[in-house]
Amino acid sequence: MKIGFIGSGVMGSSMIMHLLKAGYSVNVYTRTKEKAKEVIAKGAMWNDSPATVASESDIIITMVGYPADVREIYFGKEGILHNAKAGSYVIDMTTSEPSLAVEIYQQAKELRIHALDAPVSGGDVGAKNGTLTIMVGGDKKAFEACKDVFSLLGTNVILQGDAGAGQHTKMCNQITIASNMMGVAEALVYAEKAGLDPEKVLSSISAGAAGSWSLSNLAPRMIKEDFEPGFYIKHFIKDMQIALKEAKELGIETPGLALANHLYEQLAAEGEQDSGTQALYKLYKKE
Repeated sequence: MKIGFIGSGVMGSSMIMHLLKAGYSVNVYTRTKEKAKEVIAKGAMWNDSPATVASESDIIITMVGYPADVREIYFGKEGILHNAKAGSYVIDMTTSEPSLAVEIYQQAKELRIHALDAPVSGGDVGAKNGTLTIMVGGDKKAFEACKDVFSLLGTNVILQGDAGAGQHTKMCNQITIASNMMGVAEALVYAEKAGLDPEKVLSSISAGAAGSWSLSNLAPRMIKEDFEPGFYIKHFIKDMQIALKEAKELGIETPGLALANHLYEQLAAEGEQDSGTQALYKLYKKE
């Protein structure tokens, strides 16, 4: 089977590498060809448009930035659904709107194309190590057909329900991370102000009840003042705003999410939109 992959950013490139190592033929497209340079050097085949990727592939994976990008790539004249073969599989791994995932599923079904929404968690580390958590929405038969591919990219792969369920699960993930990131940054700044060794503090609290992925993987970057993006602030803001919208429609309050969104928007306004989410530490340390 030939796999198409649209979007070779921070995480996409590592994911493509796993597919290539497994022996798959991979067609790639990204708006900036330079970003695909590394995977092309390893054997991925460059395509000039999403349409070509779709027509030449059996499974088409997308991982782009924003819901507007997803919509254009799937529904545009040069997009996936107008050009994919009947019987092929489309998998959107972008964190996007649940309603858009349902829309893609419905139109794909009319065209006899199988659609799954499968956003991921685990950041650049998970992408490099092939240990991503993959949250899937869609039909069980389509999920089972793509399971071997998912297993190359992640170690925790769960079908959450019908179309859109993967995206809703990712919103739960981002809501949890939003408040957790505030706690991680606050704790490190507290440790420093109290005259403690932050690395020793981290060794203690990450092994206890406070332990979390963010504490283990992003707090060390905060201590080293390494703010390179494993996940961009601008993309996290996008995710939080989707979650805020969905929560409002569900009639629930999310004060922790709202505060985190406010703080990250403040960081972005200060020019940190392309930094990693761990740059939240800068805001706390400055205050």
